[in-house]
Amino acid sequence: MNFGIVGGGLAGLTAAYELGKEGHKVSVFEKEAELGGQAATFMVAGERLEVFYHHIFASDVDIISLINELGLGEKLMWLDSRVGFFHQGKIYDFVTPIDLMRFSPIGLVDRLRLGLISLYLRWYKNWPKMEGTTAKEWLLRYGGRRNYEVVWGPLLKNKFGASSDEVSMVWFWGKIHLRFTSRQQGKERLGYMSGSFGTLVDALKERIIDCGGQIHTSSPVSTIIVEEGKAIGLRVGEQTYPFDAIIATVPSPAFLDMVPQLPAGYAQKLERVRYQMAVCLVLILKRPLSHIYWLNVSDPSIPFVVVIEHTNFVDPSIYDGKRIIYISNYVSKDSPLGSLDADELLIEYMPHLRKINPEFDPACIEERYLFREEAGQPIITTHYSSRVPDHRTPISHLYLANTTQIYPEDRGMNYSVRLGRKTAKMVSSGSAMFP
Repeated sequence: MNFGIVGGGLAGLTAAYELGKEGHKVSVFEKEAELGGQAATFMVAGERLEVFYHHIFASDVDIISLINELGLGEKLMWLDSRVGFFHQGKIYDFVTPIDLMRFSPIGLVDRLRLGLISLYLRWYKNWPKMEGTTAKEWLLRYGGRRNYEVVWGPLLKNKFGASSDEVSMVWFWGKIHLRFTSRQQGKERLGYMSGSFGTLVDALKERIIDCGGQIHTSSPVSTIIVEEGKAIGLRVGEQTYPFDAIIATVPSPAFLDMVPQLPAGYAQKLERVRYQMAVCLVLILKRPLSHIYWLNVSDPSIPFVVVIEHTNFVDPSIYDGKRIIYISNYVSKDSPLGSLDADELLIEYMPHLRKINPEFDPACIEERYLFREEAGQPIITTHYSSRVPDHRTPISHLYLANTTQIYPEDRGMNYSVRLGRKTAKMVSSGSAMFP
């Protein structure tokens, strides 16, 4: 069978790889010049670096098994992570129970409640029971107002903006449940690949081509061609490519534009999902900003969510001693921050970086890069499971796999791999019935 894949991120590449292994012919179409989607890379000091920060957890079995299957297991490094919390001008370490007991912005009773909630959510599995409750409601009820105001509320507000009060407790459960699985004996260990996760992207590309597949970059798909209720091909520029079935791994708004023939009920599910735009400013520095890898920001006056100091996780010697930080933000599409260029955004952020480190000097910035993704973070609201679109669309031979369908987990490379495998299996098993 001949299958078309729209999107060259990890979901699309994994689907193409799985179908190619079974002897099917596959063609991948990626609008950007580079493969990888949000795991795409660029060069820093002769080494590749992801455009958006990435690591994996010990519980990320899908991507770990794929890495091993591709013979890349030796390149997967498990490194100690240093998590911190910035509040009222001070950085607090925030990994171990001792760190929690030292977290003075909240009282002793609230610290105990915070720890008990984290432990409870780590082991809790009955997430459907939480579907009708917002994160704000649940955390206020069980964690108390002070914990919400100091810890959880600012983080939700920074990530989801005006929609923060609508976010489902299931989304919050997933974040805590996942993160704490990588913490053992007072440490957190996270996975990163030698040479960046671009190594995984390269291996998938190579295997796809070895199996007879084709990969087209700088090739945006304008239309999924539908005739008599059946997807039959793709239009890319002036060219038309016929296929027996198609998997689209693009955000819901892009999918709607490609397939205006979608039935109203299915289209409405796609239209109802809202996204926050991911805005990521990457700075290459001469000196470190802090000693923390993952610094959560709990200050409503600071216009970003988290600072990820990559070289407090991966050895800076890999990048000739340069220090690398990601300043991450999630904004609505109409936010002024979403339209600023790198220099303008740096001017906006500079006073706040000095709050984190009063000695931070712009002269230590060697390079700056700005990356955006309009569909960066789906906003997961209550009763979301009833609004998840099926992978099998109402149009015959057409499948969708994107981050709105990962629920109850949140977006991430592991779940992109899982989506790719799942939809490939659906397409392959259905191919015997294709007319």
